[in-house]
Amino acid sequence: MMASLQTAKKDLRRKMRDALQRIPTDSIINQSQIATNRLFSLTEYQNAKRIGVYLSMPSGELSTTAIVHDALSTGKEVFIPYIHSVEPVSSSTPPQKTSIMDMLALESVDEFTSLIPDKWGIPSLTKTQVASKRNCFGGIGVTSQSDDSSTQGSYDLDLIVMPGMAFDEGFRRLGHGKGYYDHFLTRYSKATEKQTATPKMPLLVALALREQMLSATDQIPVANHDWPVDVVVIGDNRCLVRQR
Repeated sequence: MMASLQTAKKDLRRKMRDALQRIPTDSIINQSQIATNRLFSLTEYQNAKRIGVYLSMPSGELSTTAIVHDALSTGKEVFIPYIHSVEPVSSSTPPQKTSIMDMLALESVDEFTSLIPDKWGIPSLTKTQVASKRNCFGGIGVTSQSDDSSTQGSYDLDLIVMPGMAFDEGFRRLGHGKGYYDHFLTRYSKATEKQTATPKMPLLVALALREQMLSATDQIPVANHDWPVDVVVIGDNRCLVRQR
C-alpha cells in the first residue's frame, strides 16, 4: 500500500514539474501579486504576531518576497526555514530523520535582501548566521535531535505560509518529497503539547498557482503523517478555507 502511495505521489510530482516549467514568468509574477494581496486581506494574517514563511525559488512557485517585506515592516516576527543535519535518536523505531527543518528568526529586511541563494536559488541563512538565531522551538541556533526531546520553551507561531507542488480542494498538499514540513509540524505539535494543556497549532496557509490546483474531482494521495492545510490562497484570487 505504501509503495503504491509513493508511486502515485512520484507520478504526480513529475506531472506537476512539467506543468510548472511551462508557466511564463510574467504569469507567476502576476499570480504572486494577486495571491499576496489576498493573503494580506485575511484577518488571521493581519492579527498574526509571529509567522513562518517559506522563501521562494526563482521559478515554479509563488513569490513570498512581498510577504516577508510586509511582515517585517508591520512589526511581525518572521521565521524562515533552515535545513540541517541532526544526530538520529538511536533507540527510535523507525529510524528518525537525519536531515530536518527548523524555523529561525529573520531580523530585518536588510538581512533578508542580503541572504545568499542556495543550490536551488532559494535565499538562505549561512551556518555562521544560524548560530545566533532564535529558533521557534526555543533557544538559539538549530535543534540537535529530530525528536526535540530537549526543547525548552518556544516562540509560538500564529501562521505558517507553506509551499507545495500541488493542492486539492480537500486541503491536501503534495510537497517536494523530502517531508520537511510534515515532519516539522509533527515536531511542533509534540513540542506544544508538552508546554500547555490546550495546544494550538499555527494556521497553515498554502500559496498555490492556479496550475497547482487539481480539478474538483481529483485528490492528492496522502498518508497519515501528511498534514492538511487550513487555507489555500490561489493566484487566481480564490481563497479556500477549511473548517478547523
